[in-house]
Amino acid sequence: MVTSRNVADLKKGEIGIIKSFSDREMSLKLLEMGFLPGCEVRLDAVAPFGDPICVRVGGCYCLSLRRNEAASIVVE
Repeated sequence: MVTSRNVADLKKGEIGIIKSFSDREMSLKLLEMGFLPGCEVRLDAVAPFGDPICVRVGGCYCLSLRRNEAASIVVE
């Protein structure tokens, strides 16, 4: 059985390719921020208490996301 992973599951420095979104309402916000299907994302940093996290999108820019936002981005 294959389980889907999300950006919140990535370890620091790990890369994933955006496959889809699990939350329809959140997906619009994330799409507007540049999280597009097929785009590469890398977890760059995690705050001391685990929230927020810093994600590099497409190797171009970094964005901070709450864990619940990151959990809605399904990656492969």
